[in-house]
Amino acid sequence: MTQQTFKTEGAKITAYLDGPRWEGVPAATVGGFSCTSVDAGVEVLAQALAYIRASGPRRVLGPMERDTWHSYRAVTQSDDSPAFLLEPAAQSLVLEVLQATGFTEISSYFSARVPLAQTAQTPPPATEDFTIEAWNGKNPEGLFEQVFTLSTQAFAKNAFYKPITHEAFMAMYMPIVPLLKQELIFFARRPDQSLAGFLFGTPNYAEGPNPTSAILKTYASLSKGAGQHLAYAFHTAAKKAGYTSAIHALIHDDNLSALRSASEEADIFRRYGLFGLKLDD
Repeated sequence: MTQQTFKTEGAKITAYLDGPRWEGVPAATVGGFSCTSVDAGVEVLAQALAYIRASGPRRVLGPMERDTWHSYRAVTQSDDSPAFLLEPAAQSLVLEVLQATGFTEISSYFSARVPLAQTAQTPPPATEDFTIEAWNGKNPEGLFEQVFTLSTQAFAKNAFYKPITHEAFMAMYMPIVPLLKQELIFFARRPDQSLAGFLFGTPNYAEGPNPTSAILKTYASLSKGAGQHLAYAFHTAAKKAGYTSAIHALIHDDNLSALRSASEEADIFRRYGLFGLKLDD
């Protein structure tokens, strides 16, 4: 068994033994964490940590459900605006429990909002290395086949990266196909038609059936400059489609995406943290 769920009166958590590496060392993770009081949370977390310790791992990451392909991170600061689509829920008690138990923030992220009227003012430099094209809306399975291949290359050097099987990837992403809008999904293709990058945007359906904001959810590239071109295409298309604002979602503080978001003068409205604990031998 590589995972176990613990429940007490007023709290629940799942421990996963086969998490990603942290500083080159295998780590367990804790996720699916909820509690009605700090005391209840500390009690159930203690049970999860005892299980992890007895099973061997000496490092723990959280909140994280298995790995970074799944839900992870806790809200650490907020302007109290409503959560956007697929955003981690704010759970102040969970944050208090982690800190009370000795977890410290080891990686930080943010989301920012920008009026589309002020974005995409200057086209990026022309290039012959790739061209940008919108998804034609056809063959979503083929779309995610390409995204899987590029993602496993582009994200492999990221902190806390853990490989995922093709089957697991498709099982996670195919159910979101009905949410996709082809005008907010872009590819960067080299002259030989191989994929140099992709960008996934989606309407913020958390606002209801007629959202006014579009989320720049995920992008990755293998060619220098592709991310800048993809972001320009997304902002331009979202503005044309009638959205009034863009959300730059869940960006690592040290990522190049953070500089691009700042260059658009986007305002940070939420911060998140991933926390870690080193268990004593």
